[in-house]
Amino acid sequence: QRRVHGSKDKRFSGTIRLKHVPRPSLKVCVLGDAVHMEQAEKLGFPCMDVEELKKLNKEKKKVKKLAKSYDAFLASESLIRQIPRILGPGLNKAGKFPTVITHADNMNAKVEEIRATIKFQMKRVLCLSTAVGNVSMTHEELQSNITLAINYLVSLLKKNWQNVRALYVKSTMSPSQRLY
Repeated sequence: QRRVHGSKDKRFSGTIRLKHVPRPSLKVCVLGDAVHMEQAEKLGFPCMDVEELKKLNKEKKKVKKLAKSYDAFLASESLIRQIPRILGPGLNKAGKFPTVITHADNMNAKVEEIRATIKFQMKRVLCLSTAVGNVSMTHEELQSNITLAINYLVSLLKKNWQNVRALYVKSTMSPSQRLY
């Protein structure tokens, strides 16, 4: 949690890949061409092709429901440009616009990368939270992720540490611990 002054300073966003996957159970859906559909099915990832997406018919409620049912999306290179045309702005509004995947990419690695990547996005509210780990991780893994995340966050700020009022870490059912 932090306090930042002035309206222009408020908005920033950045993503960083952590060393250890904080959210192994993140649900990723593949929006794919034939090749990627086949790969996704083999690997057991949920997937949809163009026809299925067209069936949503740009209906806001259906697109919203799709965005809600997954944490992130991967889309084939050939499809990525068509997605706003087929689905409208729904995925973008939800902050879940798909990440591109090419035929040369390893799908498993790409999904792991999404699961290991965290996003800091500052809007009007001067308080941020993000996942940096989970309870099955070792202290060392957590420490390395937390250090990486904090240093990256501080690097995004105009006045670095002067912009940070407080930092807390907590797990789902635990009280929060103040770090800074």
